[in-house]
Amino acid sequence: MYNAIIAEDSKPILRNLQMLIRSAGLPVQVTATASNGLEALEHLKSRPADILLTDIRMPKLDGLGLIEQAKKLNPRLQTVLISGYSDFEYARRALNLQAFDYLLKPVDQGQLVDVLSRLLEQLREQQENERRLLEGVVEADYLAEMTLDTELLAGEKRLMLVRQRPFATESKFWDIESIAAALKDFFNIEAFRVLPSQQAGQFVIMMDEGVFIERNDAGILKESFAERLRFDEASVVEALKNAGLSAVALAAAQHVELRTLSAAYGKLERTVRDRLTVSGCLASSLTGEQEVGASEAAKLAIQVQLAELIVQRQKERFLLLLRQSLPYWLHASARMMSLERLVIFLTDEFGVGRQESAIETSGEKVPDAVNSEPEFRTLFAAASPEVFAESLYEWCAAKFDRLQEPGKRGGEELFEQIDRHLRQNLYAQISIAEAAQQFHVSPSYISRIIKRYTGSTFVHHYMELKIDEARRLLASEPDMKVKHVSDALGFGDPHYFSKVFKEYAGCSPTEYKDKLA
Repeated sequence: MYNAIIAEDSKPILRNLQMLIRSAGLPVQVTATASNGLEALEHLKSRPADILLTDIRMPKLDGLGLIEQAKKLNPRLQTVLISGYSDFEYARRALNLQAFDYLLKPVDQGQLVDVLSRLLEQLREQQENERRLLEGVVEADYLAEMTLDTELLAGEKRLMLVRQRPFATESKFWDIESIAAALKDFFNIEAFRVLPSQQAGQFVIMMDEGVFIERNDAGILKESFAERLRFDEASVVEALKNAGLSAVALAAAQHVELRTLSAAYGKLERTVRDRLTVSGCLASSLTGEQEVGASEAAKLAIQVQLAELIVQRQKERFLLLLRQSLPYWLHASARMMSLERLVIFLTDEFGVGRQESAIETSGEKVPDAVNSEPEFRTLFAAASPEVFAESLYEWCAAKFDRLQEPGKRGGEELFEQIDRHLRQNLYAQISIAEAAQQFHVSPSYISRIIKRYTGSTFVHHYMELKIDEARRLLASEPDMKVKHVSDALGFGDPHYFSKVFKEYAGCSPTEYKDKLA
């Protein structure tokens, strides 16, 4: 539903416009009316609208002045001028102010529906363009369902990024509703939006600039919400902490519009990612981290040693080195980014190890079916660095156990799947290339698996299954002709079918039928 404001000093014309809009069947609702331009401008300041319909000649502030001022408040506002025939030159000037169109008095239903229908189509296109500006900032599924209302999109905003502190245990859910409720209670204001960002556990707060919290007893406006957030992210952290939510917060230094939102968000996101420490603080700079016994170069050297121990299947030595060196990643001033990279590195190395185990057993690289993302999230959901460390030890030990599992089991399962697929397609023609595509492995690997468990090639095994089915048909359907059996099983040429049948069964199809008689 789109919100409209009507500015018209003639009450009969105003009532007629309201009635025409209600009966037009369009998704437009009149949220305010005004008898002069200044009154309309105040409405637009307090409640942003999508559409402004305004008369040209009004007291205090005419339609042209209103459009000019309203566009400064909300550049995306769509305006329609209402004019008489004698005011046509004014209408031309209004078009220069980017008014969408004009309505001639007396306004009739057809004229109004035509103008509003075209205007609504432009608004929809505009909203799709604005939705694209939010891509890369707001989580994709949420963005697809959210309503792009005027309050969210109009004017300049203050922007803040909040994310859950590392290794924090919460008494409430870390979600939009809990965060919004905490901020509303603390700041006594509703003029903000909480949106989920692309990063899990991280949210964007957008606030209207110039909104004040409240008046004191003397009626004097207290510190503005935007100013308070600009200089003191700690107040937001405090608000969330009071609600049982442990957070890290960072605000953009400058006001943002929708077109600059993505760039501002990207800068905040990179800053938080680069400077967030294990203790849950934002380091003041990218340099100056007080390392405890290991530089980044030393950490890299340790990772190389860990990778070599994975390749060598040295489980005990690996776990000992990990236990000794993990404090380098977990001390209070260490970067979370460095710890996350370590876990991603280990995940990749264990994945390569599983692939190498498959190569050693079968000679072919098999895709690892394990999805590591849930495991990754589970590890970092630990209540403390100490709990994280123990969970990581257990996780790595389990990964080593999987590396040491015999590869035969995986080969047996794949053979059973291939064999079942071939049996289900005896009345078709399945090539080894098609089977490889079906099971996401190479044709040579299919060939080796079939050879290992049948002693035959792929073609011979498939052909044997087809001939077994031919025997069953000839035995269960005595009147069925050999040609029909050949055609049904995809041989096409009965002579070729007879030759293959004799090769596998030791006699021709006709001789086989005679033996059954």
